[in-house]
Amino acid sequence: MPGNPNEIKLVNNAMSNATRRKIMNFLEAGEKSTEEIGEEIGKSMLDFHLKVLQQASLIELEEGTAKLSEYGRNFLKGKEDKGAEKNSDLSQAKPVEIVEVRQLLPCIADSSKFRVIANMAPPLGGTLKVLEPLFPRSRYSDRISALITQKGEIITTLYGTGKVTMTMIKNEDEAREALENLRGIVNEAIAKGIAPVPREKVRVEPMEIYKYLPQTNCGKCGEQSCYTFAIKLMGGETNLEKCTPLKEPDYATNFEHLQVLSAYI
Repeated sequence: MPGNPNEIKLVNNAMSNATRRKIMNFLEAGEKSTEEIGEEIGKSMLDFHLKVLQQASLIELEEGTAKLSEYGRNFLKGKEDKGAEKNSDLSQAKPVEIVEVRQLLPCIADSSKFRVIANMAPPLGGTLKVLEPLFPRSRYSDRISALITQKGEIITTLYGTGKVTMTMIKNEDEAREALENLRGIVNEAIAKGIAPVPREKVRVEPMEIYKYLPQTNCGKCGEQSCYTFAIKLMGGETNLEKCTPLKEPDYATNFEHLQVLSAYI
């Protein structure tokens, strides 16, 4: 168990990284295979992150599996206890439920998929802003009082009023599964009564921006190609408003995706 200054430094270094914190939280549920961890957290540099946690005595690795060490489990419990003492941002919030899935409408960008409108109760109001760090890709909009999250192609907007919209949904079953997952994440945070720690920004590559652009190379933005526009957008040399085709109805969903991604540029 870490005790001397060098060992404590290893622990602090291990827990200073958002990916490693997510791994620790994921392992709270029990032993997981490295494949399961990769699917949940991401495979980028996974071996490195696991090694750092192991060196800090926070986890135990054995034959393709990982689990919290006794120290790691006690460490997380201690963090929760301290957080509960210091933070009451969620102390008044009540667990939420999915009240109804009201509508399934065809997506403008892809008619084979759906846009979902649902309700969640009770409304969370401004508490949503506190929950932003729970989601790897998300941003809170003060303008519309809503938390916007992205997972894969699916963009979810959770409003302070309890209204929930989702885009690029395959069918009602996927909608209900995604909503249930959202409910679980929110209620877990409410049950702990503590605000999540700030997250590190997700790295966004130019190609990820490019795939949501019109890809017509029309030049209306003043650039030679859509990919050049993506690179300059990444560098802060231009903005989404200059891509005027994105304002057309056919690109409405693409524009929503790009707005979420732009929060990480």
